[in-house]
Amino acid sequence: MTTTFFDHWRDVPERAWRWPNFSPAEIACRGTGKLLINEPALDKLQALRDRLGKPLIVRSAYRSPEHNSAVGGATRSKHMEGAAFDIAMANHDPTAFEAAAREVGFLGFGFYPRSGFMHVDLGPARQWGERFPVRSVPFAAETPPSREVLAESRTMKGGGAAGVATLGAAGVEVAQQVLAEAQTAILPIVPYLDTLRWVFIAVALVGIAVTIYARLDDWKRRRR
Repeated sequence: MTTTFFDHWRDVPERAWRWPNFSPAEIACRGTGKLLINEPALDKLQALRDRLGKPLIVRSAYRSPEHNSAVGGATRSKHMEGAAFDIAMANHDPTAFEAAAREVGFLGFGFYPRSGFMHVDLGPARQWGERFPVRSVPFAAETPPSREVLAESRTMKGGGAAGVATLGAAGVEVAQQVLAEAQTAILPIVPYLDTLRWVFIAVALVGIAVTIYARLDDWKRRRR
């Protein structure tokens, strides 16, 4: 087993760190800053991260013997070998997480649903604690950034404005015809309705222009 010890995680040379989704500070002892790099364990941790495709929030990784004693850790805890990790389940389905962890080679599992994390280590094969209840993952799948929400689409907004304005213009025209045939007492209103009809027509034209522009812009960006 390849391990390297550092008195503080800041002493780790950049060339010695090859796990892109984690940093020495994340893996170092929370109480002392000391770091034991256990390469096989970190390789499995990175493989787990790659398999899940989601960030792993590391609650605890390496523990110095003094810090392990201070937090009440087991006297032969794998954390002191840099071979164990406590991972928060906030953004993971615990069942899927466990399956993926077993697939990449972790053998020891501790379940802590009340504290919201799962312990994984290199073994021997064993498990303890109460399993997590079945639940849905609290984070929704990401929406591809190239797609707009339909209700917020500029095309839909432009088209909607054009449609509403067109209907408004038609409605005013009908009302104008009805009122023109009405009693002479309301005839002074008719000229104003003519102006209002042209306002609606102008709004409709603006809406059509926005729709055309949005379509051309989306085509240029290859968003459709």
